[in-house]
Formats: sequence, C-alpha cells, structure tokens
Amino acid sequence: MRWIAVALLLAGCSQGGSAPETVEGAALEQAAIARDVVRDSAGATPVGLYAREGDRMCVTDRRIGMFIDYGDGIGCSGRGGFVREGEQLRVDLGRDCTFAAAFDGDRIRLPGKLPEACEALCTKRASLSGLQVDRLSDSASEAAALRDPAGRGLCG
Repeated sequence: MRWIAVALLLAGCSQGGSAPETVEGAALEQAAIARDVVRDSAGATPVGLYAREGDRMCVTDRRIGMFIDYGDGIGCSGRGGFVREGEQLRVDLGRDCTFAAAFDGDRIRLPGKLPEACEALCTKRASLSGLQVDRLSDSASEAAALRDPAGRGLCG
C-alpha cells in the first residue's frame, strides 16, 4: 500500500512541468536569434533565391516565381505577386491560383493542397502542392535573374 501512496505523491508533483519547458524553449530561441544563430522570421525579408534539388523559387520586392522540372516535359512554372502577412506569404499566381505559403525566415513551404486553378501551371502529373524550398541567397539581383527551363524570367 505504501508504494501506491508514493506513486500518487510523485504523480501529483510531476504535473505542470510543461510550462517551464515552454518558457525555457522560448528563451533559448530568443538567445539564438540575438546571436544570429537562428534567423528571426518576424524581421526577415523573404527576398532572395530559394531551391531544393531541382525546384527553384525567386522572391523580389513584390514578385514571386517558381518552377519544378522533372524532365521529359513534366513540370510546373508560375510567376506572380505576393503580400507578406506575418509568417505567411499570400501568393497570387494569376487565374485564381492564390494561396498562403509559410515563411520561417529560411524556408518557404506551399500548402499540400492548392486551388484547382493552379493545375494549369503544370504539365502531365506535376504539381506545385507541397513545394518546399530553402534559402540559397538573399540577393534581389540573383532572384531577379532566375529563369524557368523555357527561358522565361520569373521575378525580373
């Protein structure tokens, strides 16, 4: 019977342990931001060149463009504008292809489900859904120079 009382006592003591961990985690993140170990997504500008494997994205002042190329005529290419809304980019690629992409300061992630209108930007089985790219450069001129496989400028 003693062990039941001890177990109940220990269980009662362990409750509420998540709040300090959350506070400590936030303090650790703020310290990393202060030392430039981690980019502050609230103050980071999305302008730059992004990539992951063969996928590319450019972001200039108000322009955004992206392409994926799987070869054999399979791929997607789109360009348009965006508006920053906190940690999201409200992207408009035209023809009712609008969506919110996540931006964390170093990475841009498109949602897993895009409007049906976005399919017109792709050929065959390709899709922009779930596209995720990492920052290569924060240079506006490099972003403006990006061209898709057909040679069209995406952000310039």
